[in-house]
Amino acid sequence: MAIVCGLFRLLGSSSNAIQHLPKSIPLLIIRRFSLPSTRKDPDLESALSRNKRWIVNSRLKNIILRCPNQVAPVKFLQKKFKTLDLQGKALNWLKKYPCCFDVYLEEDEYYCRLTKPMMALVEEEELVKEAQEPVLADRLAKLLMMSVDQRLNVVKLNELKRSFGFGDDYVVRIVAKYGDVFRLVNYSGRKSSMEIELLSWNPELAVSAVEAAAAGNESGSEPSFSCSLPTTWTNPWERFEEFNASPYISPYREPGEVVEGEKESEKRSVGVVHELLSLTLWKKLSVVKLSHFKKEFGLPEKLNGLLLKHPGIFYVSNKYQVHTVLLREGYDGSELVHKDPLVVVKDKFGELMQQGLYEYNRRRYLANLEKKREKGIESVKSVGRKRDRIDHEDDDVDDQENRGGRPGGMFDPEERKRFYQILFSDTQ
Repeated sequence: MAIVCGLFRLLGSSSNAIQHLPKSIPLLIIRRFSLPSTRKDPDLESALSRNKRWIVNSRLKNIILRCPNQVAPVKFLQKKFKTLDLQGKALNWLKKYPCCFDVYLEEDEYYCRLTKPMMALVEEEELVKEAQEPVLADRLAKLLMMSVDQRLNVVKLNELKRSFGFGDDYVVRIVAKYGDVFRLVNYSGRKSSMEIELLSWNPELAVSAVEAAAAGNESGSEPSFSCSLPTTWTNPWERFEEFNASPYISPYREPGEVVEGEKESEKRSVGVVHELLSLTLWKKLSVVKLSHFKKEFGLPEKLNGLLLKHPGIFYVSNKYQVHTVLLREGYDGSELVHKDPLVVVKDKFGELMQQGLYEYNRRRYLANLEKKREKGIESVKSVGRKRDRIDHEDDDVDDQENRGGRPGGMFDPEERKRFYQILFSDTQ
């Protein structure tokens, strides 16, 4: 296996690489490199294709806010570009978003600060976080209530904090403030073993999204999962109905309660993953990061197999070779059914960013058009075509500026693949 891995590193992951492998290596081994996923759903795949520039600008915003007086030298941001997996000049990138970043020259050095509309969104996001603080505290309590020992490792939880809406200061803002509900413990003494422990069990919180939906149903039906597959998917529907026929098992177990039986254990595992996804902002999680919590939430060793076994409940994508699981019922097409207030604010940031990018592209287009007119090489017909195109391609980016005049950049296939690994890592 080590030989195969080495060959793939040398030859790459393309189909040409397989043709160059020695005949002595069985194709059965090569097949193990394939990444299983659910049958493609265009709408949900589109939901995963979140704007890559949104991630970069969100991180730049956080970097600037942490600088003295919330002003960052462009040279300093340039050094951060590598950590954002970008090439080229930071100055060129910042100028693409005039509605978000205010770039100015002072004593022969460029500086950057957030614009007034951007600062207004930052303040709005902070107000939403304060208003949502009790909700976030309940969300954290529900996570601990689902865990086997009612405690979770802080370092591991940090991997998913963005997915659940927790800020960088959630330990101080939530854990310390709600001392009657949580406490920090360290039973091993190692720095990386710090855990958040639940102090009090709240029966009112021990209600899953499935149970809440059943309670709100006027027909008074028993709690059960819903299937979001087309009726033409006959076999998956039959398997779902057979699975759903047995009683629903809540993911919230009282301490000491044990689930016996293979089918019952599977039922609870599906319920746990369903509830975890229900608690996230975007109803999705990285499968790799979720698998880090198998022990804490009592999930099966072959977690990916469990998710693929229930395509009516979960949608598993390996877009850009990054496993991501989405909750099907959380989406209507490619849009979230219910948007968390934090998601609404983040969407406003995306709209502001797009507005600035559109203005930048239009100014650049008109400037280039004027240059061509001066040279007398622009025909009236081509002007009309390009004028129509600029209204639909406001997200266009100059390849040379992104690449910095070198091979690679965000539009290079390898760079793009590595960038999307960051994009879907739930660190936004």
